[in-house]
Amino acid sequence: MSAVNFLVNTLFDLYLMVVLLRVWLQVARADFYNPFSQFVIKATQPVVGPLRRVIPGLGGWDLATILFAFVIACLKITTFSLMLGASMNPIVILISGLVILITAVFKLLFWVLILRAILSWISRGHNPIEAVMIQLTEPLLAPVRRFIPPIGGLDLSMLVVLIGLQFLEMLVNDLLSKLF
Repeated sequence: MSAVNFLVNTLFDLYLMVVLLRVWLQVARADFYNPFSQFVIKATQPVVGPLRRVIPGLGGWDLATILFAFVIACLKITTFSLMLGASMNPIVILISGLVILITAVFKLLFWVLILRAILSWISRGHNPIEAVMIQLTEPLLAPVRRFIPPIGGLDLSMLVVLIGLQFLEMLVNDLLSKLF
Protein backbone atom coordinates (compact mmCIF):
# COMPACT_ATOMS: atom_id res chain seq x y z
CA MET A 1 0.00 0.00 0.00
CA SER A 2 2.91 2.37 0.61
CA ALA A 3 3.86 2.14 -3.07
CA VAL A 4 0.36 3.25 -4.07
CA ASN A 5 0.47 6.06 -1.50
CA PHE A 6 3.81 7.18 -2.89
CA LEU A 7 2.48 7.18 -6.47
CA VAL A 8 -0.71 9.06 -5.61
CA ASN A 9 1.22 11.59 -3.49
CA THR A 10 3.77 12.15 -6.25
CA LEU A 11 1.14 12.62 -8.96
CA PHE A 12 -0.80 15.13 -6.87
CA ASP A 13 2.38 17.03 -5.94
CA LEU A 14 3.67 17.18 -9.51
CA TYR A 15 0.38 18.43 -10.95
CA LEU A 16 0.00 20.92 -8.11
CA MET A 17 3.45 22.28 -8.94
CA VAL A 18 2.49 22.60 -12.61
CA VAL A 19 -0.61 24.58 -11.64
CA LEU A 20 1.43 26.79 -9.31
CA LEU A 21 3.99 27.26 -12.09
CA ARG A 22 1.19 28.69 -14.23
CA VAL A 23 0.50 31.31 -11.57
CA TRP A 24 4.21 32.09 -11.22
CA LEU A 25 4.71 32.35 -14.99
CA GLN A 26 1.87 34.87 -15.17
CA VAL A 27 3.11 36.93 -12.22
CA ALA A 28 6.69 36.95 -13.58
CA ARG A 29 5.38 37.72 -17.09
CA ALA A 30 7.56 34.96 -18.46
CA ASP A 31 7.71 34.24 -22.19
CA PHE A 32 4.34 32.73 -23.10
CA TYR A 33 5.68 31.21 -26.32
CA ASN A 34 8.51 29.31 -24.64
CA PRO A 35 8.01 25.52 -25.01
CA PHE A 36 8.14 25.05 -21.23
CA SER A 37 5.48 27.73 -20.70
CA GLN A 38 3.36 26.17 -23.43
CA PHE A 39 3.54 22.80 -21.65
CA VAL A 40 2.36 24.37 -18.39
CA ILE A 41 -0.50 26.19 -20.14
CA LYS A 42 -1.62 23.09 -22.06
CA ALA A 43 -1.48 20.90 -18.94
CA THR A 44 -3.72 23.25 -16.96
CA GLN A 45 -5.94 24.85 -19.62
CA PRO A 46 -8.76 22.24 -19.66
CA VAL A 47 -9.76 23.22 -16.12
CA VAL A 48 -8.37 26.74 -15.77
CA GLY A 49 -9.84 28.00 -19.05
CA PRO A 50 -13.49 27.51 -18.04
CA LEU A 51 -12.76 28.68 -14.48
CA ARG A 52 -11.26 31.94 -15.76
CA ARG A 53 -14.54 32.75 -17.51
CA VAL A 54 -16.30 32.60 -14.12
CA ILE A 55 -13.61 33.81 -11.70
CA PRO A 56 -11.86 37.05 -12.70
CA GLY A 57 -8.26 37.92 -11.87
CA LEU A 58 -7.40 40.47 -9.23
CA GLY A 59 -4.42 42.81 -9.38
CA GLY A 60 -2.44 40.64 -11.78
CA TRP A 61 -3.18 37.43 -9.86
CA ASP A 62 -5.04 34.63 -11.62
CA LEU A 63 -7.56 33.73 -8.92
CA ALA A 64 -9.06 30.91 -10.99
CA THR A 65 -5.70 29.11 -11.15
CA ILE A 66 -5.03 29.73 -7.45
CA LEU A 67 -8.46 28.31 -6.60
CA PHE A 68 -7.75 25.31 -8.82
CA ALA A 69 -4.46 24.72 -6.98
CA PHE A 70 -6.31 24.87 -3.65
CA VAL A 71 -8.90 22.38 -4.93
CA ILE A 72 -6.12 20.00 -6.00
CA ALA A 73 -4.59 20.24 -2.51
CA CYS A 74 -7.97 19.51 -0.92
CA LEU A 75 -8.53 16.61 -3.34
CA LYS A 76 -5.18 15.19 -2.28
CA ILE A 77 -6.30 15.17 1.36
CA THR A 78 -9.70 13.72 0.43
CA THR A 79 -8.09 10.97 -1.66
CA PHE A 80 -5.76 9.95 1.15
CA SER A 81 -8.62 10.03 3.65
CA LEU A 82 -10.61 7.68 1.41
CA MET A 83 -7.60 5.42 0.81
CA LEU A 84 -6.83 5.15 4.51
CA GLY A 85 -10.46 4.93 5.63
CA ALA A 86 -10.12 8.04 7.79
CA SER A 87 -12.98 10.35 8.60
CA MET A 88 -13.43 13.38 6.39
CA ASN A 89 -14.05 16.60 8.28
CA PRO A 90 -14.57 19.45 5.76
CA ILE A 91 -12.83 22.00 8.00
CA VAL A 92 -9.79 19.75 8.39
CA ILE A 93 -9.71 19.16 4.64
CA LEU A 94 -9.79 22.91 3.92
CA ILE A 95 -7.10 23.73 6.49
CA SER A 96 -4.94 20.81 5.37
CA GLY A 97 -5.41 21.88 1.76
CA LEU A 98 -4.16 25.35 2.62
CA VAL A 99 -1.13 23.92 4.42
CA ILE A 100 -0.36 21.65 1.45
CA LEU A 101 -0.68 24.60 -0.92
CA ILE A 102 1.73 26.73 1.13
CA THR A 103 4.18 23.84 1.41
CA ALA A 104 3.97 23.24 -2.35
CA VAL A 105 4.85 26.88 -3.02
CA PHE A 106 8.03 26.52 -0.97
CA LYS A 107 8.91 23.22 -2.65
CA LEU A 108 8.37 24.75 -6.07
CA LEU A 109 10.56 27.76 -5.27
CA PHE A 110 13.29 25.46 -3.99
CA TRP A 111 13.27 23.14 -7.00
CA VAL A 112 13.12 25.93 -9.58
CA LEU A 113 16.13 27.60 -7.93
CA ILE A 114 18.02 24.28 -7.85
CA LEU A 115 17.11 23.56 -11.48
CA ARG A 116 18.33 26.99 -12.52
CA ALA A 117 21.63 26.45 -10.70
CA ILE A 118 22.16 23.05 -12.34
CA LEU A 119 21.24 24.36 -15.79
CA SER A 120 23.68 27.23 -15.38
CA TRP A 121 26.48 24.72 -14.85
CA ILE A 122 25.69 22.34 -17.71
CA SER A 123 23.88 24.43 -20.32
CA ARG A 124 25.78 25.30 -23.47
CA GLY A 125 24.14 28.13 -25.31
CA HIS A 126 20.47 29.03 -25.29
CA ASN A 127 18.21 26.52 -23.58
CA PRO A 128 14.48 27.40 -23.55
CA ILE A 129 13.93 25.88 -20.11
CA GLU A 130 16.87 27.83 -18.69
CA ALA A 131 15.46 31.03 -20.20
CA VAL A 132 12.17 30.54 -18.33
CA MET A 133 13.99 29.62 -15.11
CA ILE A 134 15.93 32.88 -15.38
CA GLN A 135 12.71 34.84 -15.90
CA LEU A 136 11.14 33.17 -12.88
CA THR A 137 14.07 33.43 -10.45
CA GLU A 138 15.74 36.70 -11.38
CA PRO A 139 13.23 38.81 -9.38
CA LEU A 140 14.29 36.81 -6.30
CA LEU A 141 18.03 36.86 -6.98
CA ALA A 142 18.58 40.41 -8.27
CA PRO A 143 17.84 42.19 -4.96
CA VAL A 144 20.32 39.92 -3.15
CA ARG A 145 23.01 40.68 -5.75
CA ARG A 146 22.73 44.38 -4.89
CA PHE A 147 23.90 43.60 -1.36
CA ILE A 148 26.22 40.65 -2.03
CA PRO A 149 28.15 41.07 -5.27
CA PRO A 150 29.82 38.07 -6.92
CA ILE A 151 33.04 37.11 -5.14
CA GLY A 152 35.76 36.09 -7.58
CA GLY A 153 33.15 35.19 -10.21
CA LEU A 154 31.13 33.13 -7.72
CA ASP A 155 27.53 34.28 -7.39
CA LEU A 156 26.35 33.64 -3.81
CA SER A 157 22.86 35.08 -4.35
CA MET A 158 21.40 31.63 -5.04
CA LEU A 159 22.78 30.30 -1.75
CA VAL A 160 21.47 33.29 0.20
CA VAL A 161 18.00 32.97 -1.35
CA LEU A 162 17.89 29.22 -0.66
CA ILE A 163 18.88 29.74 2.98
CA GLY A 164 16.31 32.53 3.30
CA LEU A 165 13.68 30.34 1.70
CA GLN A 166 14.41 27.47 4.11
CA PHE A 167 14.22 29.89 7.06
CA LEU A 168 10.92 31.33 5.82
CA GLU A 169 9.47 27.84 5.30
CA MET A 170 10.43 26.83 8.85
CA LEU A 171 8.93 30.05 10.21
CA VAL A 172 5.65 29.52 8.35
CA ASN A 173 5.52 25.88 9.47
CA ASP A 174 6.04 26.96 13.09
CA LEU A 175 3.28 29.57 12.79
CA LEU A 176 0.88 27.13 11.15
CA SER A 177 1.56 24.45 13.76
CA LYS A 178 0.73 26.92 16.53
CA LEU A 179 -2.46 28.07 14.79
CA PHE A 180 -3.75 24.62 13.91
